[in-house]
Amino acid sequence: MICHSANEGPEPAEINISPIASSQRSFINGFRTYVSAPRIPTFSDMSKRFANLLSVPSKEEINACWDLCRLNNHMGCWTTWLPTSWALAMVYHAQPQIPGTLALLWGAKYLVLCSGVKSLIMTIDDVLDHDIDSQVTRTKSRAIPRGSISLDRAWLFFSIQIILGVYLARTLLDPVSSAFGLAVFPIFIVYPTCKRWMYFAPIPLGLMFTVGVFMGWSTLDTTRHIPYEILLPIFVGGCFWVWTYETIYQHMDKEDDVKIGIKSAALLCGKYTLPVCSATATVFFGLLAYGGYLNGHSLPFFAGLLLAADFFLQTPMIGQVVLAGFVADAIIARVTNGIAL
Repeated sequence: MICHSANEGPEPAEINISPIASSQRSFINGFRTYVSAPRIPTFSDMSKRFANLLSVPSKEEINACWDLCRLNNHMGCWTTWLPTSWALAMVYHAQPQIPGTLALLWGAKYLVLCSGVKSLIMTIDDVLDHDIDSQVTRTKSRAIPRGSISLDRAWLFFSIQIILGVYLARTLLDPVSSAFGLAVFPIFIVYPTCKRWMYFAPIPLGLMFTVGVFMGWSTLDTTRHIPYEILLPIFVGGCFWVWTYETIYQHMDKEDDVKIGIKSAALLCGKYTLPVCSATATVFFGLLAYGGYLNGHSLPFFAGLLLAADFFLQTPMIGQVVLAGFVADAIIARVTNGIAL
């Protein structure tokens, strides 16, 4: 009889998996992979999805579309319409043959168009940012994250807005103004992605919101000449205005932005936000003053600029007071010189 010590044992037998067992295990693993892999949609699946896409919207979806457009918040409309209206007032001042009723009519038309532009920007922002919005305290209750409208239906709603917007632009605007609008349209799509890869998202936002400076002038212009030497300071100044209020606004989300890895001008400026935004606001007022000077504006306009500076953190009010200065100066100049309003 052979005895083994306590610390010794028989040599372990070599495990030999038979080819049958091995093939069974491979089959099971392969089946699991197949089940977990995305299934190729069938024609029936695609038909159902298409039918759902085109179905009559529910009351919840209609409310969701209202939310996508931010129709309960007029900030975006103001910030796109005001630079356009500055230009309308400027060309009205520079070209006395333009009747005031025509300037007012185009101010009203652009109010509708700018409301549409704001709605487009807000909708595509929510569509492309739905994954981020669900992680941010301020935005997790928006239409797509809360499930009030599907992503497919949100895309459909955006497409309808595009079709309607192109139709209105081609119907109402002159070719030059339309060209300026189309030039910035690609930025509509790029802008919502900017905060994923750069800190300077207010820059493309400023280009979108301030392009109306050129559109407004072109709409009323009777000379077929756009004075870029006058309008560029206004345009660039408007972009600095957008940087100012958007950077301050972004501080609302900075804690969530840090958690999910989003970049923003607020995080870039940090504790220097106030001095940085004070500097950009100063540049804004300086460039507007320079552009107004080149356009022949006088004391009422500059008084409006000084008054607007008192509303540093009140975004719409700044632009409204600037517009009031432009309009008052143009009207006073016409009355003083005996030119019909």
